[in-house]
Amino acid sequence: MALVGLIIGLPAFFEVGFVLLIPIAFTVARRTGTSLVLVGLPMLAGLSVLHGLVPPHPAASMAVAIFKADVGRTIFAALLIGLPTAAIAGPLYAKLISRNIHLSAGNSIATQVAGHEDLRNQPGFRLSLFTILIPVLLMLIGSCANALFPSDSAMNAILHFIGNDDFALLLGVLLSFVTLGRMRGFTRATILRFSNECLAPTAAITLLVGAGGGFGRILGDSGVSHAIVAIVTRSHISLLILAWLLAAAMRLATGSSTVAMTTAAAIVAPLVTHTPGVHPELLVIATGTGSLIFSHVNDGGFWLVKE
Repeated sequence: MALVGLIIGLPAFFEVGFVLLIPIAFTVARRTGTSLVLVGLPMLAGLSVLHGLVPPHPAASMAVAIFKADVGRTIFAALLIGLPTAAIAGPLYAKLISRNIHLSAGNSIATQVAGHEDLRNQPGFRLSLFTILIPVLLMLIGSCANALFPSDSAMNAILHFIGNDDFALLLGVLLSFVTLGRMRGFTRATILRFSNECLAPTAAITLLVGAGGGFGRILGDSGVSHAIVAIVTRSHISLLILAWLLAAAMRLATGSSTVAMTTAAAIVAPLVTHTPGVHPELLVIATGTGSLIFSHVNDGGFWLVKE
């Protein structure tokens, strides 16, 4: 379940991935006679790790751009840190806590899910996995361009182009139209309707990212960044710890990991010039982990999981 959460978390936001995966969690829990807590927590851990740490998620991608980090190295570092974190926060913690949590026998959502498993005309596992992972693979290829070809060569430019975040995501979308759309029997009109329905949630995310960036700019222009520079200079606090603390405070206050990550990155980014030797990829990871802390009543994901 943790691996399923990690895979589905790549192209989907946390709330979307949760809605997609909760029927699977109910089905697995029912068939195996296992507690829903033991099945669901690993899934949530995988979703959270991908949501906060790994590009091409909007907040992580924005942090990569703000810190001028390398996408491929950020993905590698995020997986290196995120996989053990998901294992501890998911399967291990679920095993520890599930024996102390007893859910009510009746669950209306589980009843609705039961009996609605239709496996006809579903895409195969390998095709589905390839379609989901193709943007990440293209980004990793783009990051390896300088190691494979001279910086002034045509192949280097081509690999950088196909590894660009926007192009890689666009190619993934177009590929999904074929592999998960036309090959499954969907018409062009149906695929267009699916695309149109996805634009409304995207607008809300764009507004959140823009608000977070604007808030960070206001904090910078109002002198907050200069005050933080002075504090950091006097206290010699690590920028990695500072980025984590700022993102955690913003998450606690706003309930949104996207706003927390983009705002904290905008505040910390000017400090990088005053602190040589800090890896921007690690700053992205530190900001992302801070933005995932302490989900409570002002977070929509909290209520999804609670209900």
